[in-house]
Amino acid sequence: MNRSKKKFFFIFLTCLSFIFTPLLVLAEKNNKKNGEILYAENCAECHSLSLRGSSHGNELIGKIFIEKWQNKFELLFSVIANTMPPGNNHKISNSDYLEILSYILDKNNIKDINLTNIVDTSDEEEWVSFSDPSTIDRPEDRKSLFENKKLKNYNNLSIDAVNYPDPNDWTSWRRSPLSHGFTPLTQINKKNISNLKLSWSLTMSEGSNQGTPLVYDGIMFLTHPDNIIQAINAKNGELIWEYKYNYKKGSKTLGGPTRNIAIFQNKIFLATYDAHLIALDAVTGKLIWKTKKANYEDGYTHTSGPIIADGIVISGINGCERYIKDGCFITGHDPETGEEIWRTSTIALPDDPNSESWGDTPQLYRSGSDMWIAGSYDPVLNLFYIGTSQAKPWVAASRGMTPNEAALYTNSTLAIKPKTGEIVWYFQHIPGETIDMEVGFERILIDEYEKKYLITIGKDGIVWKLNRESGTFVKLKDTMNQDIYSNVDKKYGRVKYREDIINSEIGKAFSACPGIYGGHNWQSASYDNISKIIIIPLHQLCSDMIGRKVDMSEGGGGYGGDSKTYKMPNKKPGKIIAINSQNLDELWSHEQEAMFLTSALTTKSGITFIGDLDRKFKAFDTRNGDLLWETTLNSAVHGYPISYGINNKQYIAVTTGMGVFRALTSNISPDIYQPEGGNTIYVFELD
Repeated sequence: MNRSKKKFFFIFLTCLSFIFTPLLVLAEKNNKKNGEILYAENCAECHSLSLRGSSHGNELIGKIFIEKWQNKFELLFSVIANTMPPGNNHKISNSDYLEILSYILDKNNIKDINLTNIVDTSDEEEWVSFSDPSTIDRPEDRKSLFENKKLKNYNNLSIDAVNYPDPNDWTSWRRSPLSHGFTPLTQINKKNISNLKLSWSLTMSEGSNQGTPLVYDGIMFLTHPDNIIQAINAKNGELIWEYKYNYKKGSKTLGGPTRNIAIFQNKIFLATYDAHLIALDAVTGKLIWKTKKANYEDGYTHTSGPIIADGIVISGINGCERYIKDGCFITGHDPETGEEIWRTSTIALPDDPNSESWGDTPQLYRSGSDMWIAGSYDPVLNLFYIGTSQAKPWVAASRGMTPNEAALYTNSTLAIKPKTGEIVWYFQHIPGETIDMEVGFERILIDEYEKKYLITIGKDGIVWKLNRESGTFVKLKDTMNQDIYSNVDKKYGRVKYREDIINSEIGKAFSACPGIYGGHNWQSASYDNISKIIIIPLHQLCSDMIGRKVDMSEGGGGYGGDSKTYKMPNKKPGKIIAINSQNLDELWSHEQEAMFLTSALTTKSGITFIGDLDRKFKAFDTRNGDLLWETTLNSAVHGYPISYGINNKQYIAVTTGMGVFRALTSNISPDIYQPEGGNTIYVFELD
């Protein structure tokens, strides 16, 4: 080969190296990234992006995980490939499962593990393209050209309008701060409900769609999964503006539910995944202020939003299952500036008079007592009410305690002064809770014969009625068959676990009916204050549960329990029950195979709207339980239905989609078709 040819060949090889070396490096990076992407798409909803787990999935990182699976990675692969994600129907290839496993091991700093012999993937074709088809369908070419507009003729929402909303509006989580989930509109009634038709619909962002639309003066403020808020013309579905919060990706948990937002004056308030509180301009959708409540890297997050009480933006927080010295808390913020006015611990810390309820447990290991649901507010008494969840880890033995140690202020109703954060009174429903049987859901505020009461219900299906001025116990009712308690004292409002539950040890399984999904869950009850009827969605499910060892160090802890859930014997999973609010007597009930996955919405015209897993949106007669109307939607009906009015026309709105509950429903109801995705809002009107 002559010199000129050698030179040409050298240049040619050099050019090839410049071309292919970056491609090879990029390919290697993409392979490493692939496992992370696959995990985020298929696993993070239950196990969280941080791999720290949730109430729907075990933790996949840390000392306990490594101890459990060390040198058993073939078994771990088999468990993942055969069971995850629930309802997957084998749509993930073995090679993708290997990518996911590799990512999990890499996050645990487990190196030099040969995964190629775990499963034979030779029968799976791998195609590699050296061309670039992205020029045909580039993401940037698919972006909407929509530009935000401004609301016209917007009037600031006063504190009186928050406390006592116009009949046409739905301006708080359950319409009013009293949390009735009730509309005074009567245009849609029992005689004409058969004429209900679709008015408009809108596709929503994917994720756990458990939100509550707010409507004020004909404008709907719609919260999507992924911390997205839209302002929409509630008459025709026309989008006015959209805001997307740029949250830290590792902060999203449980598929990203955001159960409510709040509106006051000219601002919309959102509690974000990454433990911030933000305020948007209601007219433009632009960010006004942003305040950090906690460090999301410590596990803190939000699944519900704020409530406006006496002009203060009050919100709880989630992610309190880890051993973090700050523990769990609730905050009050200035709506104008976002400044934190007060912070109240929902854990009895060493300087608290009730600290002894934690025994000799050090402050660092006092975890739990987070708030999954927004609270309620009584503008007459000027008190804010909220429910706290159980202590964490779930099983008392896992946290080094016994059920005989009450662990205040877990599993309690708290009455708080909005301006100062002072706890005026508390009532603990289940002291020393040890089977994830929280009573942390809605607080319904009702008035009867000039007396003021609070009603709530927990996963155990027990309805509690308290005097909301003093916090004293009034009455309780068992709404379903339960075998958790050996004694339920209806005179003094006390419950006692079975002896085997009290004495349960780490690694020792026990059963519970109802189980960890309830009973009752986040699907809220509603109150018809005309007929004095409360409509309660229930799940008739049981669980086997076992406490696990947890990492007893700062940042450790967690849920610490494994469970298996199944149908309650001789019962159908879906149930709603109607009770009289005065004496708590049962008036009627309805059972069905498909679980109810929305809250109840009641109307002054005597109708209850509710949606289920089988894509059915139904209307029942509130007084007798007769089915009046139903329609089939695109996906499971999910979230919190509302009603509003514009120009003397009443509308009913409801959202669909699944999210994290698929981990339950795909196992309990495999015969019911459950489409993937499908998040949508549907709005109905009379023909």
